[in-house]
Amino acid sequence: MAGSSSRRSGFSKKQQYSVFTGYLLAALGALLGLALLALSLWQPAALQPLRGGANEVVTPVGEATATVRAGRQSTWESIKGFWNAGSQNAALREEVEIARIRLAEAEAIEAENRRLKALLDLTANEAEPVATTRLVGSSASSARRFAYIGVGQSDGVEVGMPVHSERGVIGRVLETARSSSRILLLTDTESVLPVRRAKDQTVAFAEGRGDGLLRIRLINLGLNPLEVGDVFVTSGAGGYYRPGVAVAILSEKTPDGGIARLIAEPSATNYVVVEPIYEPLAVEASAVRARDELTEEELRD
Repeated sequence: MAGSSSRRSGFSKKQQYSVFTGYLLAALGALLGLALLALSLWQPAALQPLRGGANEVVTPVGEATATVRAGRQSTWESIKGFWNAGSQNAALREEVEIARIRLAEAEAIEAENRRLKALLDLTANEAEPVATTRLVGSSASSARRFAYIGVGQSDGVEVGMPVHSERGVIGRVLETARSSSRILLLTDTESVLPVRRAKDQTVAFAEGRGDGLLRIRLINLGLNPLEVGDVFVTSGAGGYYRPGVAVAILSEKTPDGGIARLIAEPSATNYVVVEPIYEPLAVEASAVRARDELTEEELRD
């Protein structure tokens, strides 16, 4: 005797009617689809209301999807903008600082030209650089601050020549070898550089402190006219450095001047330019006077 699983659907009239009804509805749906297809090919305008109704049903769904997609894109763009804001702000601050330095140098050069034209009827011209080289390294942990460059006597470099980067003064040549040189940085405790405020003729000395900063010491004591943010440039006095090159920005005011930070930070400098001494005769005369004074002191002793 066969099991119940072998019974066919034909033994149940209800199941037979259900199957028949399904086939009938499928056949009617196919016929309706063919009829609509034929009607759309024969009379396209006849189905315009039906298409319009379908579009009205689908449009809100499409608008909601588009709104969600646009919101997701806007949120993603906001996150990306927030993520990149830090680097963009840093780059903008760097550009603004460089622009400020260039403006201060331009003002200093303009003031220097006016002074020279009024006194000597001359114009200052920049000398041709002796060499352009990479700053090999610099000391940063001791009171003595030196740097080293990859050019020396064979390249025409001599003791006393000023060295600067695209931002400002680095220091001057202290010792030379055949293919390398040692630089006395402005922040060294033995470094003293005549400077002046870029916007006027307020003169001072920039003395190295050995901690990466400079001490600005005014020559004319009295009421301190300096302000935080003042830019100082070389004055040309002493004969080593040509006037108008950026040196430092005042960060703190003191009774006799202030504390300033370097514009051309050696640790952030890759390439430097070695220039000839601005006034060789003045430097030589100063060296002769220093030797004479030393000789007189030795004779007195």
